[in-house]
Amino acid sequence: MKRLKDTKARSAFIERFASVLTESGFPRMPARVFAALLATDSGRLTAAELAAMLHVSAAAISSAVSYLVQVNLASREAEPGSRREHYRVHSETWYEAIARKDQVLDRCERTLREGIDAVGRDTPAGARIAETLAFFEFIQTELPAMLERWRARKAEAALLNAKRLTPAARSKGSRAAAAR
Repeated sequence: MKRLKDTKARSAFIERFASVLTESGFPRMPARVFAALLATDSGRLTAAELAAMLHVSAAAISSAVSYLVQVNLASREAEPGSRREHYRVHSETWYEAIARKDQVLDRCERTLREGIDAVGRDTPAGARIAETLAFFEFIQTELPAMLERWRARKAEAALLNAKRLTPAARSKGSRAAAAR
């Protein structure tokens, strides 16, 4: 019974998170596949496993995975000795996806500068485009420091978790529990 409940809870999470991603502009099927990969312990599934989990066709999985690979949110991995591919979401997925946005931001900035030239800096359209450009420049400036703060926070959390799991910490916890 617990396994069935876990499966239902996992499926409900997958659909809720996929809906949030879809509302944010993500295509629906890639959102569902991404959420499914994220919600598995291994973070790794075959197309057949994804199709069964999401109750969709293998073709739907194939195009969804292509999208996720293109935007660096998943990767394909060949299984040694098998023709099957596994699709994986990595623990650093969001970090990597955001870190790689530099190229996209650069292209946006170049195009926005062209837009300002095309419509004229002193026009209402030029002012809107200039404000958008200023925002992209701000993001481009702040992004490296923000990612560095994330790396530091993640390392600190890993260190805290490692301290909690040391043999001395476990034995202290066991003695405290026995004393109660």
